[in-house]
Amino acid sequence: MLGSTVFFSGVNVCVKYLDHIPVHELVFFRSVISLLISIVLVSTLDAPFFGNNRKWLLVRGVFGFTALSLFFFTIKGLPLATATTLQYLSPIFTVIFAIFLIGEKVKNIQWIFFGIAFSGVVIMKGFEPGFDAKYFIMGIISAVCSGVAYNGIMKCRKTDHPFTVVMYFPLVAVPIMGVWTFLDWTAPQGSDWILILVMGVGTQIAQVLMTRALQMETAARITPLKYVGAIYATVLGYTIFDERLSAVTFIGIGLVLAGLLLNSFWKQRKQATS
Repeated sequence: MLGSTVFFSGVNVCVKYLDHIPVHELVFFRSVISLLISIVLVSTLDAPFFGNNRKWLLVRGVFGFTALSLFFFTIKGLPLATATTLQYLSPIFTVIFAIFLIGEKVKNIQWIFFGIAFSGVVIMKGFEPGFDAKYFIMGIISAVCSGVAYNGIMKCRKTDHPFTVVMYFPLVAVPIMGVWTFLDWTAPQGSDWILILVMGVGTQIAQVLMTRALQMETAARITPLKYVGAIYATVLGYTIFDERLSAVTFIGIGLVLAGLLLNSFWKQRKQATS
């Protein structure tokens, strides 16, 4: 999981650096690379190429594609640490949707933890006038869509291989963003192509590492390590892009991470005593 956060952070830096390339092109290039790798991996499986639980595979693909596209917009419009923190709200929405889709039970204390996390978002936006509201809204919607996508992954946990689940994202994204890219093309220049390649391959490696981590250990124990990415984002944003965050923003980020970590540690302790 720690390796996964490193690669995801590197991908986010590439997206931020390529701010002169439209988001739809970045998603398209990222998806083409991922699709090519996924096709090779899925072809090695002794299973239907397009999977078994195609309904939920498609749900995972559509909402995952939407979440990533909006997240790329927030990376371009907000400081790297802030955009990353907003995306970390996705576990909350994952749990909320899981109540209705897979019968997840949520205790009252967990709602308190979720409230702490949301209070951090309110503080960042309400007391930091320099942030554009539209990017905040995009970030939150991205987290909501991620929550749906993660439930789609859980629905396919016993029916389809992780390689197949991963492949459905680019299967949805490539045709949609391919048409958009054809109609609105901005040619990458020189080193842009290297960053695009790093972005695509890095994303695939990060997803494989994260999937493998979740297969080897319980989510409650592994998930807290994911939030180390917020530290990476803060350091990288400051050192590479000279993003200087105010004390209010740091407080907001701290509350978001505190709420999510408290929930993760509470679930871990509950599992250990059950």
